[in-house]
Parts: sequence; structure tokens; C-alpha cells
Amino acid sequence: MIETVLLNSFLLLSQAPTPERKFIELKNQLEKFGFQVIIQLPPKRGAYGLLQETTKKIWINPVVFDLQIGTQTIIHEAVHAAQVCAGKGKIKTLGLDIQPINYARPFFMHYTDIHRQDLEREAYAVQTQPHSFELVMSLLQKHCK
Repeated sequence: MIETVLLNSFLLLSQAPTPERKFIELKNQLEKFGFQVIIQLPPKRGAYGLLQETTKKIWINPVVFDLQIGTQTIIHEAVHAAQVCAGKGKIKTLGLDIQPINYARPFFMHYTDIHRQDLEREAYAVQTQPHSFELVMSLLQKHCK
């Protein structure tokens, strides 16, 4: 009986999604720069990730691991973290000379506030680059020293 319970527990644990190495590296880097990364439902309903600039808290919705978009989600939020660092505590655009893929346009164009739209455009632009992980790490190094 105990062996069956242990085997079933092991199977459940081994099937649970775990964060990728890049996710963990980026989480550690964000925490090094004073951000708190929380793996739980964000206060904003329906969000995959959320950064609260005043407290430097980043929420990551656990569902992203099931959807296999954990790394992309933390990359997106890390761009916002770099934006907060660049603005010395107030979120501001980084002035990046890259554009997101067309598929990502609906995700930021629905914002009516143009400033928010520009912030999201940058985050999606970085998130959709082939070298997004290296790019966001360099943005954090540059702006969050």
C-alpha cells in the first residue's frame, strides 16, 4: 500500500511542469536587482504576469508553466522591470529600436493609454525576438545596475 502511494506521488511530481533553466536564471537576476518574483495568481484577473512598479513585485501566474510560456512571461515582465530601473522607480520606455511580431499587436494595441501601449510594445518586442533571453538580461544589466 505504501509503495503504491509513493509510486503515485512520484508519478504526479514527475509530471508537474517545472520552470525552465532560463526562467530560474532570470528570476534570480530580477531578485538580485531587488524585485520580488511571486509564483501565484496576479492581483489583476486574467493576467499571465504583472509588475507592480511601486513595490517591485512581479507576479507570475502558475498556469504559464502548464501552457509552456513561463520563460516568455518572465521575459516580458523583466522588460517592465528594466523600464522601472531606467525610470528610477517610475516606469518609462527604453527607446528600443525593435518591433514585436505582427501576431503580438492585438496584445498591446487594445490599451487606450498611449504610454502604456508603448511600454507593452517594448515588452512584446523583446519577448518575440529569437535572442529574447540574452536581450532582456543585457537590458537588466544596463538599467538596473
